[in-house]
Amino acid sequence: MTMLSRVAERLYWMARYLERAEDTARLTLAYSHLVMDIPENTAPDWDILVRIQDAEPLFTERHRAFNELNVLGFLIAEPDNPGSIHRSIVAARENVRTTRDVLPREAWEHVNELYLYTREFAEASVRRRNRQQFLDQVVARCQMINGLLMTTLCRDHAYRFTKVGYLLERADMTTRVIDVGAGVMLREERHHTAVDPLIWGSLLQSLSAMGTYRRTIGPLVEGEAVVDFVLRDRTLPRSVRFCLDGIRRELHPLHNHGGALRVLDGARRSLSRFQVEGASREELHNFIDRFQLRLNSLSAEIVESWFLPAER
Repeated sequence: MTMLSRVAERLYWMARYLERAEDTARLTLAYSHLVMDIPENTAPDWDILVRIQDAEPLFTERHRAFNELNVLGFLIAEPDNPGSIHRSIVAARENVRTTRDVLPREAWEHVNELYLYTREFAEASVRRRNRQQFLDQVVARCQMINGLLMTTLCRDHAYRFTKVGYLLERADMTTRVIDVGAGVMLREERHHTAVDPLIWGSLLQSLSAMGTYRRTIGPLVEGEAVVDFVLRDRTLPRSVRFCLDGIRRELHPLHNHGGALRVLDGARRSLSRFQVEGASREELHNFIDRFQLRLNSLSAEIVESWFLPAER
C-alpha cells in the first residue's frame, strides 16, 4: 500500500495529540486525588505538573504563582499551551478533519464531539467541583477513539503511523512522569517519607498501572520497584519498553526504516543497560534526560524518513 506522506504525518500527529490529551488528564486526575488523600503540607508542590511538561517558561509568562488554579488552568484549558488538554484536542481534531478519507466515519464524529465538549467545559472544570467528571470524560472519550481506531483500521500504513504516534507519545509522557515525579520523592532532604507509598501509588495510577503492579510485583509500593516496572516491564502497555517494542513492530514493515530503527534500537539497548537499583536521583535524572533526547531523535528520524514538511 502507498500513502501520501502528508496523510501519514497527520495520522501520526493525530494519535500523538489524542494520547497527550489523555495522558495529561490521567496525570492531573491522579495528582488531584493525591492532594486530597495525604496530610496537608506533605504533597509535592503543584509546579511538578508544569515541570513534567517542561513548560515552566511558558507558564511563568502567564502566571506569577504555581498554585492549584493557575496550574490546572494551564494544563486543562490554556489555548497557548501545546500540552494542555484543550489545545491537544483542537490539534487532534484538525488532523482528523484533513484525513477523514482514510479513517472510519465514526472517528471524525467522536473527535469532533470531544472537541465540542472540551470547548464548552474546560474552563469551568479547573475548579474542584467539576474537575473529576471532566477529566474522566476526556480519558474515557480518548480511550473510545483509540479503541475504535485500533479495532477498525486495516493493518496497513494508516494503522502503523497511527500506532507509532500513540506509542511514542506514551513513552515520552511516561519518562517525564518518572523523571519529575521520582525526582521529588528521591530527594534526600524530603520529610514525611511515610506518605511515599501514596505518592508512588499516584504515579502508578496516572499510568493505570496499580493493579498490574500489584499482580506482577507485589502489594508493597516501593520506589525502585515502581521505576523499574514502569521503565522495563514487557507486558505493561504504558511501560517504556512495551512502547518501544511496539514501535519497532510497526516501523519494520515500512520502506526506508533503517535510520529510525537504528535510533530505536539504541534507545532499547540503553533502557536495558540502565541499573535502577541503587541509582541516585542525579543518575536517574541524567539517564532520563539522555533517553528523552533519543526519543526526540527518533521522532525527528520518523519525520525525515516518511513525512514532507507540513504545518501540524
